[in-house]
Amino acid sequence: MTKIINEEELPLAKSSLDHGNLVIFPTETVYGLGANALNYDAVNKIFLAKGRPSNNPLIVHLKDKSEINKYANITNEIEKILIDKFMPGPFTLILEKKDIIPNNVTCNMDTVGIRIPDNEIAHNLLSILDYPIAAPSANVSTKPSGTRVSDIFNEFNDKVDYIIDGGETTIGLESTVVKVINNIPTILRPGYITKEDIESIIGCCNVSEYVMREAHGKVESPGMLYKHYAPNTPCILVDSKKIIEESLKYDKCIIIGSSKNIDIKCLKYFNYGDSKPEIAHNIFKLLREADKIGGEVILIEAVDTDGLGLAIMNRLIRTCSYKYIKN
Repeated sequence: MTKIINEEELPLAKSSLDHGNLVIFPTETVYGLGANALNYDAVNKIFLAKGRPSNNPLIVHLKDKSEINKYANITNEIEKILIDKFMPGPFTLILEKKDIIPNNVTCNMDTVGIRIPDNEIAHNLLSILDYPIAAPSANVSTKPSGTRVSDIFNEFNDKVDYIIDGGETTIGLESTVVKVINNIPTILRPGYITKEDIESIIGCCNVSEYVMREAHGKVESPGMLYKHYAPNTPCILVDSKKIIEESLKYDKCIIIGSSKNIDIKCLKYFNYGDSKPEIAHNIFKLLREADKIGGEVILIEAVDTDGLGLAIMNRLIRTCSYKYIKN
């Protein structure tokens, strides 16, 4: 269902951003916690509000492709092709940054993540600004990203100046982050745009070794650190064939999984759907709902890593702090 945009909201949100304050706004992926990307002090407020580590860079959101050259350098044909094919959309490209971007946006690196969201509210907001928005996902650091305002309101109500409610986000996982290395697109964080999608356009695509394991030190993409997307209740990723066996070990076990395991006896079963787009759309909100139950552990049914499955498993392995029980 399309959210009807209240045009009166956008000038209010613009005023908040103009004055160096934070605004929560919807995108097609998840909600963003945004600030004027050219305002060093405003960007610092993002890190403080989230409790975000200073080595975890932000993504810069633009209104259209014509803006890219103001803030970053496109240095090769592969980058041009990726921009033409996947922007606007759930896609972030790591480019050589220009000096106009403050160093705290990029954690003192010489690259910056550029994204053009494919969401009407985000686009309309960006269109009335004369600067881009730096924005990570709207969630307290390490917690599940926000896909509904109701899930994140209490976390940020006293930390932001304005919240635009655009309803539930469409995709539910953050954007795919890609860097072109030696003329080959390399996925640093998988998302809705898959390895197979990129290969169909470029002919080749690599996946960072850190997509399914921990990265250390400075990272060029958000979402590469050890623990991320996690509720307070301990979580364990479990192969579908082992999930019944594992559930018997706990008195107060919560399960998030597909309909094929829905009859398992447990404290509460959350069905995340039977297709990967359904799982991607539902997983963050279900992690938040499961956390309210007061269980001993949350068991999460794993999926295969083909296509969108890589993005889902990338999030879940970090949700579970790399606790993964396989058959």
